[in-house]
Amino acid sequence: MASNLLKGTMILTVGLLLSRILGVLYVIPFYQIIGEEYIALYQYAYTPYSIMLAIAVSGVPVAVSKFVSKYNALGDYATGRKLMKSSMLLMSITGFLGFLILFFLADPIAHMIIKDDEAAFSLNDVASVIKYVSFAVIVVPLMSLIRGFFQGYQHMTPTAVSQLWEQIVRILFVLAGGFFVVYILNGTEKTAISFAVFAAFLGALASLGVLYWYWKKLKPEFDLKLNDSGSPRSDVSLKNIYKEILIYTVPFALVGVINPLFQFIDMITFNRAMSSIGISGDISNTLLGMLNYSTHKLVMIPVMLATGFSMALIPFITSYYAKQDFVQVRKSLDQSFQILLFLTVPAAMGIAVLSGDFYHLFYETSKTGSTVLAHYAPVAILFALYPVTTAILQGIDRQKLIILNLLLGILTKLLLNTPLIKAFETDGAILATACGYLVAIGLNMFAIRKTLHYKSTMVIRRSILILIVNAFMLTIVFVIKLGLENLFVIDSKMEALLVIMVCASIGAVFYGYITLRLGLAQKLFGEKITRFTKKLGFKEK
Repeated sequence: MASNLLKGTMILTVGLLLSRILGVLYVIPFYQIIGEEYIALYQYAYTPYSIMLAIAVSGVPVAVSKFVSKYNALGDYATGRKLMKSSMLLMSITGFLGFLILFFLADPIAHMIIKDDEAAFSLNDVASVIKYVSFAVIVVPLMSLIRGFFQGYQHMTPTAVSQLWEQIVRILFVLAGGFFVVYILNGTEKTAISFAVFAAFLGALASLGVLYWYWKKLKPEFDLKLNDSGSPRSDVSLKNIYKEILIYTVPFALVGVINPLFQFIDMITFNRAMSSIGISGDISNTLLGMLNYSTHKLVMIPVMLATGFSMALIPFITSYYAKQDFVQVRKSLDQSFQILLFLTVPAAMGIAVLSGDFYHLFYETSKTGSTVLAHYAPVAILFALYPVTTAILQGIDRQKLIILNLLLGILTKLLLNTPLIKAFETDGAILATACGYLVAIGLNMFAIRKTLHYKSTMVIRRSILILIVNAFMLTIVFVIKLGLENLFVIDSKMEALLVIMVCASIGAVFYGYITLRLGLAQKLFGEKITRFTKKLGFKEK
């Protein structure tokens, strides 16, 4: 099981990593095309869009994969196929309705985001970009259904590849459209942003094409399992199928909305709170763009591992929980938490230590931007832990607790955001986000412990060991960074890249060597890495 979970996670993680890298790298030329002051307008479109997607479809891949995995484990392949066939039209209708809602609510949403007298953008500017991005909602529900079906059969590659192609096509149109509007047609940056957000629709179409290709390729395998099961027809009614799917979907629809909803809370409170302490609209708009777009792009890089884990983990936990195999369930939790922290902590803290160089490389030299990134980066660890803890609760049928814990986390963010922004400005919004996630994660872990009687001292010990090794590694990285800054002035993107590459390489080598010498990496990643490291002279502890 461990090797299959790790394999599925790695497939999703590699696809998500490549997609995330592209999603970060494209901001370098895009930032140069539209400029810092227009970043907030771009984010004004994507945050409502992300919320709509989360409400409409974010739970669909997880719910469908859980449903299909459950019935496949019971030898009932027909029920999963029945769900797939009956849901194609339903998801298409859902997508079109979601598009209509977002399109026609663009003006009221714009009124919620900005005040009439704000100088940076007009209400029409904000409403227009929301309308352009709404077209993508038409395609995404159907795409999510197909991804979930593949994951239920533990085929993670179609999801990873389709996500990668979706990102590639979207970025090509974002950059090409922006360049054409600004430099060829001599249009405005606002028009370029309209083209850029519409590219989400084109990327979704490309992803759907990739999934169709995989469907044609894997259908014979699905048909063979269906025929060999001896039950080619399902006895489960459509009413019961959709009732079960709805129970699975609602919690994860809310889980998917937590990050964009936290951003939306910032959007409707940040400018007003900053204005109340005497900071102008132009400055607060720029700071909001840094928080919700520029730094957020970088902070989310380590989080892609958690997304891969949560998507790969649910079918396994569901399968073992359905068989009442609690030993395997607990082993899955042990492995997931340890590997997640092993990889996420150094990535998040490394970005914090090298925040100035990262911000310079991707955007420009900015003391404010690098400070926001340094303070925001550690929150990525919480962003990574949350989807994994909710995936576990989903796998053991604790959907109601997911909803309750999520709402309490959101309520914490909402109550703390304005007073903390007034007290600490941008850091206040970051602190409110961290508090909201801590509340939700803490409650999730409490529920997991009570339900599964889960308490692993081994995970605690190894987590402490990971933190200690990271402390030494980050100290070395910081000293090297200071040494490089004393050798030469970092005033170009290539020099910033050089600092990142040197520091990250030395840090990774140190981290890898120490964890291999301690035997930690071998215990987490299994037999394959153990066989490899034995050849290098490392013995398993």
